[in-house]
Amino acid sequence: MRKLLDGLYDGAAWLGAIFMVGTLVSVLAGVLDRQFAWSLRGTDMYAGYCMAACGFLALAHTLKKGEHIRVTLILNAVKGPTKRAIEIWALAAASLLSMLFAYYSVKLSINSWQFNDVSTGNDATPLWIPQITMGVGAVVLMIAFIDELVLEIMGRRVQVDSDEALHHE
Repeated sequence: MRKLLDGLYDGAAWLGAIFMVGTLVSVLAGVLDRQFAWSLRGTDMYAGYCMAACGFLALAHTLKKGEHIRVTLILNAVKGPTKRAIEIWALAAASLLSMLFAYYSVKLSINSWQFNDVSTGNDATPLWIPQITMGVGAVVLMIAFIDELVLEIMGRRVQVDSDEALHHE
């Protein structure tokens, strides 16, 4: 199961990386369009869609690598069972919030599909298409938070602390 979950997080991150390249391609296409008057429609919108997809799809991988911003002021002040209880509470709250986020993100995509909602830009893209990546990213983030919660309850959670920011100050 661990290998499957880690593969899910890595796969979503790789998909996010592909969308990052899509952002680059869309921006470059827009620049070339302005330079050579090719009349490409929607390059700015597609760059935005790709950028949002990149961000949402990378959320779970970022969480599992310990790169999400955490306020550890209280956690650093307590030890033992109290610290563990706070971790469990925080992960349970994050799991609940990510469930709501995933539910409403998926619901948004479904509603956009049912109502034939399209972009107001000159690309007229059906909005459910770019919204799918938000829903998928939110669902994978929810799975990652539940995974972290279960690992913490079982006492098998490995806390990854990123100190990269400390090296740049």
